[in-house]
Amino acid sequence: RQGRPWSIAATAAATWISVGGTSLARTGLAMSELLERGDIEAARRLLPSLCGRDPAWLDGAGLTRASLESVAENTSDAQVAPLLCAAVAGVPGVLAYRGINTLDSMIGYRSARYARFGWAAARLDDAANYVGARATAVLVVMFAPLVSGSPSGAVRAWRRDAARHPSPNAGVVEAAFAGALGVRLGGPTQYRHELQIRPTLGDGHEPTVADLRRAVALSRTVQAGAALLAGLLCYLRRP
Repeated sequence: RQGRPWSIAATAAATWISVGGTSLARTGLAMSELLERGDIEAARRLLPSLCGRDPAWLDGAGLTRASLESVAENTSDAQVAPLLCAAVAGVPGVLAYRGINTLDSMIGYRSARYARFGWAAARLDDAANYVGARATAVLVVMFAPLVSGSPSGAVRAWRRDAARHPSPNAGVVEAAFAGALGVRLGGPTQYRHELQIRPTLGDGHEPTVADLRRAVALSRTVQAGAALLAGLLCYLRRP
C-alpha cells in the first residue's frame, strides 16, 4: 500500500507523456480556422502535424477531408488506446503502446525503403490498436447526439464500410465518425511515397469546415468518455 501513491503517480506521468488528445484538438481547430479564412498555403504547412499525406496535392476540400480523417483516427491512437493501456497494464503497457505507435508512424508505410520493417511495424500497431479502435467507435456511437450526430448512422457506416478500409482499425474509427457526422470520407489519398484509392466511408455529403469542427468536438467528448472508462478500469483493478 505504501508504494501505491508512487505507482499512481508514475502511471499518471507515463500516460500524460503518451497521450496527445489536447494537441490533436488544438491542431484540428487551427486547421479549421485556416480553411475558413481560405489560407490554403498555411493549411498545407499545418497538415503534417496531423497526418503523413502530401499536402501539395490537396485543395481546400482535400485538406478538410484529410484533417477530419486524421482527427478521427488519432482520437483512437493518441488518446483512447493509450488511456486503456495505462488502465489495464500501467506504466509498461502505456509506454510500450507509445513505442509501437511511434515506430509505425516512422516506418509503417509501404515504401520500398521500409518494405519489411514497415510491414512488421504496421502489423504490430494493428494488434496494439485493435481494442482501442473499437472502444473509440462505441464511444462515438454513444456521444454522437452531443454534436447533433447520428448514433444509428455511426453504427450503419461502421458495420457496412469499415472492413473495406486497408487498415483494420482506422476503417472502424473513420467509418464511425463519418456515419455519426453524416459525411462521406475516403477516396484518392496521396502519400509522399504512393497514391492510395481508399474506399468510401459513410454516405453523406463531402465534409465541410463546419463538419471538421464537429469532428473535433466529438473527438474531445470521446476523449473525456475514455478517461472516465480508464478511471473505472483502474478502480476495478484495485487490490
